[in-house]
Formats: sequence, structure tokens, C-alpha cells
Amino acid sequence: MSDHQTEEQQVEAIKAFWSDNGNAIIAGLVLGFAGFIGYGYYKDNKLQQEVNTSEAYQNVVELSAGDEKAYLAAGEKFITENGESSYSALTALALAKEAASHKDWAQVATYLTTAIEKADNPGMKAIATTRLARVQIELAQYDNALTTLASTLPASFKASVEEIKGDAYLKQDKVDLARNAYQAAIDSSEQASPALQMKLDDLAQHIVLTK
Repeated sequence: MSDHQTEEQQVEAIKAFWSDNGNAIIAGLVLGFAGFIGYGYYKDNKLQQEVNTSEAYQNVVELSAGDEKAYLAAGEKFITENGESSYSALTALALAKEAASHKDWAQVATYLTTAIEKADNPGMKAIATTRLARVQIELAQYDNALTTLASTLPASFKASVEEIKGDAYLKQDKVDLARNAYQAAIDSSEQASPALQMKLDDLAQHIVLTK
């Protein structure tokens, strides 16, 4: 009898629980199921967006072999419409290369600045940053170049950063700073390039001749 009474109490307790909480539980299950469906839709929709962006980027790349104005216009339009995509940084780098072929350094700087802003990959951001600093030297914006290089970049770019710093200092006739930067570039390189070593050697000879 006590066992039977216990079962009845358990049933009544369950009924009471469902009476008090049933609606909330059902609502939670419905929302959870809807969320699962929604997440699946989100993934499918996100994948489709990525495919569309990739195709649009490929269309821009194909234009690079044709009319330059159409290519630049398409590239700029792509960046505007796909600013959150990593493809926008790649496009900006490509447009910078095109502008550099005509030595339009001001436009190159604009594209590289866009690439830095859009890049979500540290390596890509560093490539755009070091290229921008070189362009700023071409534009005689030496202090701007040094400011650009003050950004935090991956350690693998230290040699390039120091070499470009040396170029900027040398343009400013800051010979000692240039020498220190070139030496730091060599020290940071597994194998210094002949061109870099030549810069340091030429600078050392210049210092001797001016004394």
C-alpha cells in the first residue's frame, strides 16, 4: 500500500510539475528547434555568400588582363561591396600593384592603406604595411614611413622593417640611425641579401669619406 501511495504521489508530483512548467518547457523546445533550423539556414546562407564573393573576386581578377580602367573600377566596386571579406584586402593589394606599374605612388598608398584596414591576416597586413612604408619613402614622406613601420608586425618581418627604416633614415641624412637599422636588419636575417649588405657597406664607406 505504501508503495502504491508513493507511486500516486510521484504521478501527482509530475502532473503538478508539468502544470506549472509544461508551457515553458515546450516553448524552450520549440525555440531550440527553431534555432537549430535557423543555424542551419545561417550556415547555408553564409556558404552561399562566400561562394558569391569568391566568384565576384574571380571576375575582377579576369578583368586585370583587359581594360585597365574597367579593372580598377571593378576592383574598387568590389571592395566597397565586400568590405568585410578577406578578398577585399587581396583586391586592394592587386590594385596597388597595378597603380605601381604606372608609378602613381599616391594612388598606391591609398590602395595599400585600404589593404591594411581590410586585412584580417597578420601576414597580409604586414605585407601591405611594409609596402606602404616603401611608397611613403618614394613620396618623400619619411616620417610617415617610420610611423607606419611602428605598427606591431610579425617577428618574421623584422628584417624588412629595419631595412626600410634604414632607407628612410638615410633619406633624412641620419647616417648613424640608418647604419644601426641596416645592421639590425642583417642581424634579424637568417641570410642577409647582397643588396642589404651592399647598403651597409656603402654607408660605412660614406662615413669614412666624410670624416
